[in-house]
Amino acid sequence: MNEINSKSDSEHYDIILFDGVCNLCNHAVHFIIDRDPKGRYRFASLQSEVGHDRLQKHGLPSNQMDSLVLIRNGQTYLKSTGALYIARHLSGLWPLSFAFIIIPSPLRNFLYDLLARYRYKIFGRSDSCRYPTNELKLRFLDY
Repeated sequence: MNEINSKSDSEHYDIILFDGVCNLCNHAVHFIIDRDPKGRYRFASLQSEVGHDRLQKHGLPSNQMDSLVLIRNGQTYLKSTGALYIARHLSGLWPLSFAFIIIPSPLRNFLYDLLARYRYKIFGRSDSCRYPTNELKLRFLDY
């Protein structure tokens, strides 16, 4: 199951762990930031010490690099489930995409895994995480 109980994370914001060297993932983070005017989400790369610590606190392997991880109210949501819960709280029409939650997760995750498998080939990868601007640093837990 995609949910793991833990009470260790802040209830004031949700945390998104992402692959910091994946160009698609970095663009997704900036996409989320642009549609999150209330600052609900905080970010850390999976490769960072903060990312490793959060994975460990939630009983996930530290080599969990093929999935975004959403941590909300002590629960973790992986892959398509995490993406849909993130979209649910974005501005614009993105919350409507949460309707896809009715599709069984194995089917949703098949498509997610397919994209994750080829993300570096399609979108490329960088040697390191993109460095955020001064105003965005507050949104990143690993800066």
